[in-house]
Amino acid sequence: MSETPDFQSILDSYQIDPVWQRRLYEILHANPELSMQETETHRRIMVELGRFDCEIIAPIGKHGIVAVFRNGDGPTVLYRADFDGLPVTEETGVSYASHKLVPGADGTPVGTMHACGHDIHTSALLGLCDFMDHTREAWSGTFIALFQPGEEIGAGANAMIDDDLVDRIPRPDVCFGMHVMPGRAGQVMSKAGPQFAACDSIRIRIPGRSAHGSMPHNAIDPTYTAAMIITRVQGLVGREVDPSDFAVITVAQMRAGSTNNIIPGEAELTLNCRFYSDKTKARLYASLERVVHAEVFASGSTEKPTIEYFAHGELLDNDAIVYNRVRANFDAVFGTDSVNAPRKTVSEDFPNIPMAFGVPYFFWLIGCTPHEQWDAAVRADRVNEDVPVNHMSTFLPEYEPTIDAANRAAVVAVMTYLARH
Repeated sequence: MSETPDFQSILDSYQIDPVWQRRLYEILHANPELSMQETETHRRIMVELGRFDCEIIAPIGKHGIVAVFRNGDGPTVLYRADFDGLPVTEETGVSYASHKLVPGADGTPVGTMHACGHDIHTSALLGLCDFMDHTREAWSGTFIALFQPGEEIGAGANAMIDDDLVDRIPRPDVCFGMHVMPGRAGQVMSKAGPQFAACDSIRIRIPGRSAHGSMPHNAIDPTYTAAMIITRVQGLVGREVDPSDFAVITVAQMRAGSTNNIIPGEAELTLNCRFYSDKTKARLYASLERVVHAEVFASGSTEKPTIEYFAHGELLDNDAIVYNRVRANFDAVFGTDSVNAPRKTVSEDFPNIPMAFGVPYFFWLIGCTPHEQWDAAVRADRVNEDVPVNHMSTFLPEYEPTIDAANRAAVVAVMTYLARH
């Protein structure tokens, strides 16, 4: 018998109902929910899983769900999908567009949208559950479908882990996941090593001394100190990072003062930082803290600044052995649509799950841009200008080629480990 499964025969052995999956996708797309508030989405996933012969473990981490499909002896494979939406008002114009308004952080109504493709992710994983449930003669082992809330705020994976995920489900041998991204719809993009950047947000409180705006000599102006920090921080990447390496420090927010004629008593900066190397990250954070403390001291303040790290995202670093094993099968099934992925500066909390179990993982990308739009943008060298990207109000995957590639790639990856030979 051949040691390599006949993946085309496996894929042809069962057809996921396209009407059911399209309807599911449109329901999810029209009803997005913000991170860690996904009550209705949780309920919908539970209803869909009720059709299958699996053990459902929920809730885990407020709205997280795990479905365990046992089918005899063999490896254990986990596949994860996220399902939260974003506070973005949709402008795609499709018939199933979201028109939902929910209270924002300050109570003001905000639009909600699946502007990052998590509706595709969830639809594809439920499609994979359907496939695995109806093709048990083709595989042996344990398949775990993990549906995760709260990815957009970097909280969902850790919420599930903190709710005893590791002790409540079988330990996987390998973990998989994917993300839709700008690219020719239907392409499967993958690479070994760093795929998404590590990230942190940093909140810096800058102390000062308040005074009337007409008496700056009586003040220690924290806005001036903040301006010096901003200027110096931009120089850290340009002067302390090897040009062949990569780092981003973005000043995302600056807050100070409440009226026009008072120098405030403090200021606050919020930074967003991204790296492909933990060594570079550690070195740059040490420099950042040095600059902040030095500028506050130079301002004459006797009070020290506070520096708070939050919204941490681990480096998404694909295991080379797992990648090589699955990539060969991607190439066999997708041919020229199996391509090398570029590194992305975005971040994901997916790695927290395999790291909690101490197992290797592989995370790939699915192109979702309509062919004509992508090809025209590439020809004109205007991809950055003409192609909507994740988190934009006009971001909308081209459904058919995107879901087809997402379905088939998921089956190929999981069956690489579970298929009977």
